[in-house]
Amino acid sequence: MNDIDRLTALFTALGADDARGWADSEAEENIPQLARYRFLRMVWQDIDAWSTAAPDWVGAYGEEGSAAGAVGRALRLGLTHKELGEIAREVAKETAFGVLYGLADPTDGRLPPGIEEQLPGWCLAELSPAGEPTGRILDALYEDLDEVDPAAPRGQDSA
Repeated sequence: MNDIDRLTALFTALGADDARGWADSEAEENIPQLARYRFLRMVWQDIDAWSTAAPDWVGAYGEEGSAAGAVGRALRLGLTHKELGEIAREVAKETAFGVLYGLADPTDGRLPPGIEEQLPGWCLAELSPAGEPTGRILDALYEDLDEVDPAAPRGQDSA
């Protein structure tokens, strides 16, 4: 089994639609696509939990917490758990996008340039299966967030 076949099998195991495309991109462009896909898949599992677990959190938030009043009013107005879950999923997606964008570009223009230039940045780096740094950075993850969306229409290239 060559490296592309091994990568394709791993992408397939993770549920990638275009497993071969992701594998080719990693092998040919030296982009840590497997690490990117795995990370974004995890992000989507958390995003999707807001819709799939809506009956649980709607019940809990409807009883106590800072959103209790809003959740209670929404339910009284006729919104269903499913509809509240869809709203929450979209908010979670937008939040994830904002975090991923900020990871890639922490400058937001709200601080004076003299201060912004002195502040540290950050990055998400790939580790080998043994936990050793590979030297490859997972940059601009926000660009692929929609590509890994499990609810997106299928049959499109993913890499």
